[in-house]
Amino acid sequence: MDKEIFKGKTFSDLMEDIYTNSIKKEKQISALIKDLQPMIKSIGDATVIVPIIKDYLEVGVKNDEHLIKMAAIVQRAQARGESTETGGMLLTEEEKKHLLETVSELNMEDNE
Repeated sequence: MDKEIFKGKTFSDLMEDIYTNSIKKEKQISALIKDLQPMIKSIGDATVIVPIIKDYLEVGVKNDEHLIKMAAIVQRAQARGESTETGGMLLTEEEKKHLLETVSELNMEDNE
């Protein structure tokens, strides 16, 4: 059974979000590069435009990394919960700390 990990989200939903975000980002990056290519007429143009593309790629990768870290923590907690009598998700103190740090990083990035 796919348990709700937080309001309105199950583990399957989280995995689907990771996959969907990855596909969406790939399409956006391809479109961005296609739109910016005609603007590169000289090496000077490239030195301005390429860093923009690089920054865009890095933000997408960081967001995916955070989602994947959260999914790994939830998956471990679910596996541990299934092996207990209550079937509840039990996080270790280290996992709780790591999850909170990941959420804080995501919040800081969203505010930037």
